[in-house]
Amino acid sequence: MSPLPQGRARGGLLAAWPPAAMAAVVLLAGLVVTAALCYREWRMAEARADALHASLADAAEARLHDPLDAASVALRAMQTVFLSHVAMDQAAFARYQANLRAVDELPGYRTTGFARYRPPAPGAPPSYRYELVTPIEGNEAVMGIDIARQPANLRALERARDSDTVVMSAPFRLAQAQEADSRALGVTLRLPVYSPGQVPADPDERRAREVGALAISLQLDPMVRAALQGRILEFLHVDIRDLDTGPEPAVVFAGGPLPAHAGTPLVRELQFGGRRWEVRMHPLERRPGLVHVRSTAVAGALITVLLSMLLWSVAGTHRRALALGQRMSARFSESEARFRTLNELLPVLVLLADAPGQRITYANQAARQRLGDVVGTPLPALFADPRAREAMPGAGVSGGWDGHEVAIGQAGRAFWARVSLAQVVVDGAPHLLLTATDISEHRELTERLSYQATHDALTELCNRREFERRLSEALRERAVDPQAPPFALLYFDLDQFKVINDLSGHIAGDQLLVELVLALRLNLREGDMLARLGGDEFGLLAFDVDEAMAVALGERLRRCIDTVRFVWQGRTYSVSASIGVVLADRPGISLKDVMAWADSACYQAKEAGRNRVHVYREDDDSTRRLGEMEWVNRLRAAMEQDRLLLDYQEIVPVGEAAGAGAHAELLLRLRDESGDEIMPGSFLPAAERYGLMPAVDRWVIRTAVANFARLHPRGEALRTCAINLSGASIEDEDLADFILACIAEHGVPAERFCLEITETVAVRSLLKVAAVIARLREAGCRIALDDFGAGMSSFGYLKNLPVDLIKIDGSFIRELDEDPMSRTIVSAIVQIGHQRGLKVVAEWVDNARVLEILAELGVDYAQGFALHRPQRVVFQR
Repeated sequence: MSPLPQGRARGGLLAAWPPAAMAAVVLLAGLVVTAALCYREWRMAEARADALHASLADAAEARLHDPLDAASVALRAMQTVFLSHVAMDQAAFARYQANLRAVDELPGYRTTGFARYRPPAPGAPPSYRYELVTPIEGNEAVMGIDIARQPANLRALERARDSDTVVMSAPFRLAQAQEADSRALGVTLRLPVYSPGQVPADPDERRAREVGALAISLQLDPMVRAALQGRILEFLHVDIRDLDTGPEPAVVFAGGPLPAHAGTPLVRELQFGGRRWEVRMHPLERRPGLVHVRSTAVAGALITVLLSMLLWSVAGTHRRALALGQRMSARFSESEARFRTLNELLPVLVLLADAPGQRITYANQAARQRLGDVVGTPLPALFADPRAREAMPGAGVSGGWDGHEVAIGQAGRAFWARVSLAQVVVDGAPHLLLTATDISEHRELTERLSYQATHDALTELCNRREFERRLSEALRERAVDPQAPPFALLYFDLDQFKVINDLSGHIAGDQLLVELVLALRLNLREGDMLARLGGDEFGLLAFDVDEAMAVALGERLRRCIDTVRFVWQGRTYSVSASIGVVLADRPGISLKDVMAWADSACYQAKEAGRNRVHVYREDDDSTRRLGEMEWVNRLRAAMEQDRLLLDYQEIVPVGEAAGAGAHAELLLRLRDESGDEIMPGSFLPAAERYGLMPAVDRWVIRTAVANFARLHPRGEALRTCAINLSGASIEDEDLADFILACIAEHGVPAERFCLEITETVAVRSLLKVAAVIARLREAGCRIALDDFGAGMSSFGYLKNLPVDLIKIDGSFIRELDEDPMSRTIVSAIVQIGHQRGLKVVAEWVDNARVLEILAELGVDYAQGFALHRPQRVVFQR
């Protein structure tokens, strides 16, 4: 189309308006639009800033709760210690506090103290003097302080005692702090301590059982700064006041002088421990969007001025007709050059291609630097992925691309870019305009984060989450296509891994895992997926296998692990693996089913002797562990609801060993939810497997000592009370302290108690057991070696174990009147025991003939149904 008709079409409008007037109108309209955009940008920036400050203010309130909650947890934990163990000195107090570790990382933590309650004398107030303090260094001044001399603290402590809740003091200057300003301020959190037993349920019982109060001192400045560090203190000026100190709130935290440009304060109220803190936060910057507003204003004004000037120029040139045509052309060329110059400086890749042939006709500087000389090259050739070339819209197609992420460039130099493609008209001809932004770094970061979320950091294997996702996907694919080849899940657990961790530390264990994974990778098939499911547990998805192939693969992995020799600091270790195999060859199975079956198969492999492969069968005893876990929950509930029972069975002297008083062994029972009595064989195996035996043993010890005079009908005439100890308990270094503390608390002579340990436990942990036994015997307790003779090496250990009695295993006693070999073994045990100066007890005596033989052989005591059937202890009848 000729430009002449266009010029005439425009001429009517240009003639009606003088060039200056048109330029002024355009300039005014452009400035109005620019101002509106600037105002909108400013309001949006203000809204974002307000939302950020409000979010930070809410976060500040929540994060200030965290250290106070942590201190409360520490107080509650120490209260629990006192409820179960009132005999506390400075060393025990410090040790319990160190073991709890609840305040190790608590910023501002200063000290934990215990103030003992002394009842008021006539005409005088009660006394709460600090007797125990930890750490003692730097806190010596706290010892001996009487809380009762501070009326406000006394009222708070009494409120805490009656409600059994944590109370917090008003801010005060800490005696331990070195600073001279508000940084020396601190608070004290207090919690009452009651006498041992269940937690008191009402105020009257709490007052009656009050023995003192626990307190934790916190320095406020480091506590608050640690809680609010980061963006909160970066964007907000924070001042905190205590609202409950009187007409003038006390300073909790001072953020320094308030800047002149600070914004309207955000106020939050924090309530904790019976006190209210006002958290007043002033935004430090109220002009977060100023840079964007300035940029919008400058760009809009510049564009408006240029547009008005251009319009003025065009109108003036048209009015001067053909005489000024050459000058107008020159100005147009100059404007085009300026546009091209600005386009050249853009950091975004800009390419222009003719629509019919899709060949590039223009590339800006950024495009030439990243792609080289691409003018004349077909536009689709820029895409490294053939699918992107096919998906690229051609000329004449409406729409285009907007924000597609594709790889651009040739192999070896390709990079990821976010591409937008649109159809434009240039000089009256259709073109394709492509803009691309390099997102390689962003994509690399995204892929790295995705990798870290789905892989184990130590072994670089897939983690449990990714493994279960891939397993679920495989199960769904098989559900859609039942004819698809089956796959197998191999679940394996290292057998001796804990030994290496215990002997050489977790660093050695981690290094072993890395070496095992390297060895396992060499034995995997292509396409199989190996993952670390946690700790020393691994999973493998093997695709397109039958049962025989899965077992063969499991055996190969088992042998691979078995042959690894791990050397660490001069020691050589070997490990093995128990592998469970599940074949996913049936329809309708779920992720939960497959994982449970695999775990059951692995468990069966361990039960069968470890270092083997076991294929899951539907008749496997997979419910046993579920049953044991159910017993664990029932046993915990029984202990909480005081449904454990004690029976006693008398131990009767044989022949000339008779003497005054009675001897009895305590036997554990359980009353279930319906009131039925359950024997220990039903629940003790679960308790041993899942680590509940120490708690059960301590319950028996504490109950027996506290009710010693009410165990047997003969009351305090009971000469010996025998208590069985599990292996987990006897290996606990604190067991002796617990037993001796219970005996001392209730004033029962230590020689009245006989503690029984099985021979297998004693042999397994000889050094630990010997140390505990030695302490108990030194205090007066007697020690019995139970089930003697069942360990196959009993006589060799007798000379190394400091015991007082040996109880012959009942398997030898039961057939004593029929089996000559049993009689010979019992005779040998009696002779060796007497040579060592030990008393000998025979268990499972079921008839009078066996008792006669025991008397002939010189056995000192006998125990069994023929002599006495177990009866309920007196205080539980």
